[in-house]
Amino acid sequence: MRVPRHVAVIVALTLCVAPRLGADWPQWRGPDGTGIAPAAAPVEWGVDFNVRWRADIWGLGVSSPIVSGDLVIVTSQAGFVPLELGSHPTLAAGNVDGADRPLGGSPGGGAERIQFIVEAFDRASGGALWAHTLSAGGPVQAVHQKHNLASSSPVTDGERIYATFGTGQTVALTMDGKEVWSRHLGEEYGPLQIIWGYSSSPVVYGELLILQCDRTADAYLLALDTRTGEERWKVDRGDGLRSYSTPVVVPGPSGDELIVNSSERIDAYDPRTGAHLWYTGGPNEFPVPVATHADGALYTSRGHRSGPYMKIRLGGRGDISDTHVDWRVPTGAPYVSSILYYDGLIYMANGSGIVTCVDAETGETVWRERLGGVYTASPVAAGGYVYFFSETGEAIVLAAGRDPVVAARNDIAARILASPAISDGHLFIRTDRQLVAIGR
Repeated sequence: MRVPRHVAVIVALTLCVAPRLGADWPQWRGPDGTGIAPAAAPVEWGVDFNVRWRADIWGLGVSSPIVSGDLVIVTSQAGFVPLELGSHPTLAAGNVDGADRPLGGSPGGGAERIQFIVEAFDRASGGALWAHTLSAGGPVQAVHQKHNLASSSPVTDGERIYATFGTGQTVALTMDGKEVWSRHLGEEYGPLQIIWGYSSSPVVYGELLILQCDRTADAYLLALDTRTGEERWKVDRGDGLRSYSTPVVVPGPSGDELIVNSSERIDAYDPRTGAHLWYTGGPNEFPVPVATHADGALYTSRGHRSGPYMKIRLGGRGDISDTHVDWRVPTGAPYVSSILYYDGLIYMANGSGIVTCVDAETGETVWRERLGGVYTASPVAAGGYVYFFSETGEAIVLAAGRDPVVAARNDIAARILASPAISDGHLFIRTDRQLVAIGR
């Protein structure tokens, strides 16, 4: 069932005349890391319909945009690093711009031509405001077609912008693009060697910038002072760990908990000190998804080829597998895309176009439908709708609920791998080479 176009137009016009509607989107997955916006977003759009502006991005990448005040900020990579040999994830074919072009890897790529870019655009007009560049330093890791060394999304605390790249180069900038401090973790702690390249995004917690640095040898968690870049704490995590996930801080019954998804298991730490709290789950070869949370519970998947997903009650200590895991479904979750919790239901979409809705209390499947598309971006929700963005450029908008109601199918004819941002009633979508603001 589709929402009639006149309804969508009324919604769009309401957004146009309403006062400032929503909070900033300061990190990947939004204000509290759940992917849920506090206000409504557009339901229908197209190549030329309900598009407020388009802005060209300097380089390529799959990092998500963030929104702070009057700025929309995104990172990218200019130049090509080597492509990993052998089989690896490939881009979806389709009638989109550059459908057969890798996102930053090339058989002839090399570090001497690589630049990393942090760019800021005017939120209202899309006008380019500033760009900060740095040349890649040290050894670079070969990547696959759907990823490069600018896959980590930036984060902001409203005073500074923080970005990290696959070489370990990390920078803090003022809101007008001036460098405050920089660190090269690859030179200071050793290269971030991990198959296909590093992609974890930084997280701000109070005056700490927290980075998950899982790698082949000497994996670690690191907290830096947001004002100076100085090390505040570092936790050694051992050898042989692999993760493409991003840590997330969630409120537990006895204090905040820092959740980490890695190839060995799921771990929780005290974000203030790095002290280890609990762990659960078994090995997973390629952990990508990030956990979400609601009402004292954690909802998470592990990633890689129809992996497991589960509900975990927060507040445990030690091995919580038998005490705090309320339910666990052994298979069916997406490889890359994170799950979304929204109004008592869990939503997820995989690379084969199958969308699943699960009861968050019991873990039982409510419905499963093949809706088409190839989903790398994680779903978001706003105003009673759930948004899924396909690599092929199409976005499916579902009316949230226990029935699979497709409210709209929207196509902007450009490849989408990055998760979108939602702010002030607008969607900010990152394609291969552009930022697109949806909404009037």
